[in-house]
Amino acid sequence: MLKKSANSSSSLLELWNEELEGKSDFSNYRTKLLDLIRVIASQRPVIAAANIVQRINVVSGDANQTTKSPQDLDAMVGAQLGLETVVSAIFDGSGDYAKTDHEAKFQIHRTFEGLLQQLLSLKWTEPSLIVIHGHYLDSLGLYLRHYPDVVASVVNKLFELLTSLPITIQQQGPSNNSRQARLQICSSFIRISRAADKALLPHMKNIADTMAYLQGEGRLLRAEHDHLCEAFLIMASSSGIQQQQEVLAWLLEPLNKTWTQVEWQTAYLSDPSGLTDMFADTQFMWSIYHTVTFFEKALKRSGTKRSTTAPQAAITTTTATGYLHPMSSHLSWILPPLLRLLRCIHALWAEPFAQSLTGEIKAAKSMTISEQASLLGETSKPTKGQVAPADGLLDVQREGESKENNIRNWLRGVRDSGYNLIGLAATLGEAFFRCIDGSSVILALMENVQVMEFRHLRQLMHLAVVPLVKYCPAELWQIWTANLLQPIFVHCQQALDYSWSSLLREGRAKVPDSFGNLSGSELKVEVMEEKLLRDLTREVCSVLWVLALPGLNSGLPSLEQLGPVNRIDSSLKSLESFASSSLTGFLMLNVGTALPALRITVEVFSWTDSEAVTKVIPFCGALIHLAVATNRAELRQFVGNDLFSSIIQGLSVELNAVVSAELIGLCREIYLYLSDKDPAPKQVLLSLSDMKQEDLLAFDDCLSKTASPKEQKQHMRSLLLLATGNKLKALASQKTTNIITNVTTRNRGTVAHHGPSAEEEDRIGLAGLS
Repeated sequence: MLKKSANSSSSLLELWNEELEGKSDFSNYRTKLLDLIRVIASQRPVIAAANIVQRINVVSGDANQTTKSPQDLDAMVGAQLGLETVVSAIFDGSGDYAKTDHEAKFQIHRTFEGLLQQLLSLKWTEPSLIVIHGHYLDSLGLYLRHYPDVVASVVNKLFELLTSLPITIQQQGPSNNSRQARLQICSSFIRISRAADKALLPHMKNIADTMAYLQGEGRLLRAEHDHLCEAFLIMASSSGIQQQQEVLAWLLEPLNKTWTQVEWQTAYLSDPSGLTDMFADTQFMWSIYHTVTFFEKALKRSGTKRSTTAPQAAITTTTATGYLHPMSSHLSWILPPLLRLLRCIHALWAEPFAQSLTGEIKAAKSMTISEQASLLGETSKPTKGQVAPADGLLDVQREGESKENNIRNWLRGVRDSGYNLIGLAATLGEAFFRCIDGSSVILALMENVQVMEFRHLRQLMHLAVVPLVKYCPAELWQIWTANLLQPIFVHCQQALDYSWSSLLREGRAKVPDSFGNLSGSELKVEVMEEKLLRDLTREVCSVLWVLALPGLNSGLPSLEQLGPVNRIDSSLKSLESFASSSLTGFLMLNVGTALPALRITVEVFSWTDSEAVTKVIPFCGALIHLAVATNRAELRQFVGNDLFSSIIQGLSVELNAVVSAELIGLCREIYLYLSDKDPAPKQVLLSLSDMKQEDLLAFDDCLSKTASPKEQKQHMRSLLLLATGNKLKALASQKTTNIITNVTTRNRGTVAHHGPSAEEEDRIGLAGLS
């Protein structure tokens, strides 16, 4: 688990040397090593438990030693990861542990009970050791689920660790170590709550009383209180809706009194200049941040757990199921001030107000150092529970810029949490869409969309727009979806076209984002610009991907259901007949929204980004189905001519080799189902450089002799290669990897995801700034 470093000693076994194995692969190596440990622990739990405890005893050394060397700390962190993996493998709830024989259970219980007693007796005081101590305790969370008798002792120990560290509000110097350590202990409460499940329910009152006592004594900071409240919400989520409602009422009541006050909204949110006044009141500014993030956590942690295995499933409204989310009754007072706040933040980028800002606020609008590092691929993935530099915590430590960085990090944190809060609220379905006026949401989000930077646009779509589109009831599509998508598609189509044209013609993407003072770093700026462009392109295509989800297009028949290829037009339906059962069909009826979406769809094939192409393919498929199923001539002409031509052009881009089979499949569907109804598909093929009439006739003859889609695709592939003189690089190369520089490959399923990932849930982030 260790790698060679300046802190390493020859007495510890080292399996990784960056000088020999490379600097970037250690995390992959460690992940595979943990997988191996997990397999062994699941097969031989008694041996695994004994060995990991023995390892912990070796690396921990003298328990009475109050300080440890850096190499000892490294070894202790490695052992903690091993402990977490072993405990997870043995107690992960799969049912295997319940089947373990009595003798093995006794040995496992005795082993971990002994370790736990050691941990409870430790008296470490150094912040770095206290963090490790907390992680060792939360690593045993699944063990506590099976053996709840010791939960009270663990809770008391965590509070003891928390209060043993001094409270500090300073952002710099050694005192910041204590501040971070306190937050890490609070995050240990969250992880134990999640792992131990119902084992903590009997101790909720004791935890609540302790929190109230510490807060009354001034020994609990706002960020720490919010972390503990989040843990409380997780505990309540395992005890049913009624318990959650009671806990939420208890936690949200004091926030309701301050959040809904007219005075602060009038002073700071009446116009954008009020927001600049708020920046002068640092304490109030950060209290607003914590309020927004706690609302976000409350939505994330409450309610029933939603399955993430089928993101394309149809959305069932809360009314239909009779289920009412425990946060539903709170949305009506939470959302209006939030929308006003976001609207003021967006206005900071709008002219002419943007020109009147002070130099400090103008500078704060630029990208954080951690955002730049992330774009450049210079940040490593944080270990579980570690403070994430990407959340801006480290930026505060830059000398002489604390105020500017405070504002910068606040803007980023409130914007992202605000977007995510709206997105999470949208997942409640009817309860959200019926409780607030859609025009107020659209105004707050879209009023200044044309002056947004690419990084902000991407977050807006990823966190808010996607869930708003995905969960909107069909009868509200006109009010919400059409009005939401039109401004964003119109702007993104123009912005992406300009930036991609610049990149492909001049070698540099031109984006509106501000990078701050980066003199002498022209190459880095170019890399970041291209990464921002690609990220936004993929997110726009993700929105198109959502529009084509089967659950939102249940009324759209498959091509097989539509019957024979040469079906007569009289049997076709009008496009209007699909307006309530197909979101793609509804979109096509709204010309102002449809046109920019269709332009993006055809243009993406000329942009050199195979991941964006991958995400737009389902939308293309839905358009083809609509063109075949309806009598709308304009749509049929678009699919048979523009879309068909663009897909063939996409096959000339070598990087699209990874999706060449899917693109050939689209070409097959267009030609097979539309060429008898519209001359456009044949005209497109005949316009290719090496295509001859007799080749097309021979192709038609081959298609008529087989009903196999696989064989038909092979015939289409051969024809396209012949018709272009083997110039379609995506077909010629048949590469299987994406070689775009500055790109991280993501699973296709991630486009439907919004909100923080499992890793993000365990980071402290901006909580360390207030």
